[in-house]
Amino acid sequence: MDESSFIFGVDLDGVVGDFYGAMRDIAAVWLDKPSAELTADVSFGLAEWGIDEFGGYERLHRYAVTQCNLFNVMKPIHDAPSVLRKLSRQGIRIRIITHRLFLKYSHRATVTQTVEWLDKHDIPYWDLCFMKDKGAVGAHVYIDDSSRNVLALRRSGCRTIVFSNSTNRELDGPRADSWQEVEALVLEAQEEWRTGMLGLFGAEGFSQKTREQ
Repeated sequence: MDESSFIFGVDLDGVVGDFYGAMRDIAAVWLDKPSAELTADVSFGLAEWGIDEFGGYERLHRYAVTQCNLFNVMKPIHDAPSVLRKLSRQGIRIRIITHRLFLKYSHRATVTQTVEWLDKHDIPYWDLCFMKDKGAVGAHVYIDDSSRNVLALRRSGCRTIVFSNSTNRELDGPRADSWQEVEALVLEAQEEWRTGMLGLFGAEGFSQKTREQ
């Protein structure tokens, strides 16, 4: 991992983009139901919407991506783009890490929609990684909403913030209920990292290292 920059590993769906809100609207069309009949209080896999008898989650997800432009139409979560811009201005390297390529034969649409959406909302990033094993690419602090991902990262010793939603209520903190809380937690982690780097290299050495980015 590059130690000359503080790296923030950022999940997209359910963290930066309102994945569940977008899927709810698309599922309503797919199921031919009013969206008001589909609860917003969902678990991972969206079983509460009764999708299994219509083909299940993977079929709905494929429809959403290939027919409804899912990753380009979802709205950003409130304050996410602006806070990421602020963090980037603080010298934090935004490393987006998403497992969006889990379905075969839809990779081109997924990647294209993702890049267009990030550009459309002026979301800064240095790296864009499509990865299942998020810890493999390295970051000083991560944020994710998936219980499975958070637990895997923490088992690997990765500092991980939970972005709160109905799918992860069982997880311990640190957690953030808003992007204002994310900002505070990330800046706190950056300051701890900076203090550690100053202790390791001294002020002059640390300054030289960051100039070499």
